[in-house]
Amino acid sequence: MGERFESVGAALDFAIGNEVEAHAFYRELAARTDVAAMRRVFEEFAAEELGHKAKLEAVQRGSRSVGAMNERVQSLGLADYLVESPPQAQMTYAEALILAMKKEKAAYRLYLDLAAAVDAGELAELFRSLAAEEARHKLRFEIEYDDVVLKEN
Repeated sequence: MGERFESVGAALDFAIGNEVEAHAFYRELAARTDVAAMRRVFEEFAAEELGHKAKLEAVQRGSRSVGAMNERVQSLGLADYLVESPPQAQMTYAEALILAMKKEKAAYRLYLDLAAAVDAGELAELFRSLAAEEARHKLRFEIEYDDVVLKEN
């Protein structure tokens, strides 16, 4: 059995770390893409990930109610939300889009599972809101993949 979250605080730490990584990931993809429209999308998503980080940090600082933790937080396994595969220098555009989709799917699942695992209404709503934003990111990458990659083949 893999490492587990011990508390809402540990889950928040993990989520904040993911948002920092996502920001750096999208900044790197923006710098490497030749597709101007997608460069703007990557830059926009990088900024949104920083916004997610700020929301999570506000919860961590106590400016938003964390509420009670229940046992389901402790049962969430870290490995379920990790996407191992940093962008490679020779990664193709299609590979970058696929990696971005995987990362967004993992973030979506994390936030949905956290929403289901906390007892606090406001915190659960925040997690559901973040999940919806990550799902929107994933959909944007799926559309780009369909429009560019699949049409080329």
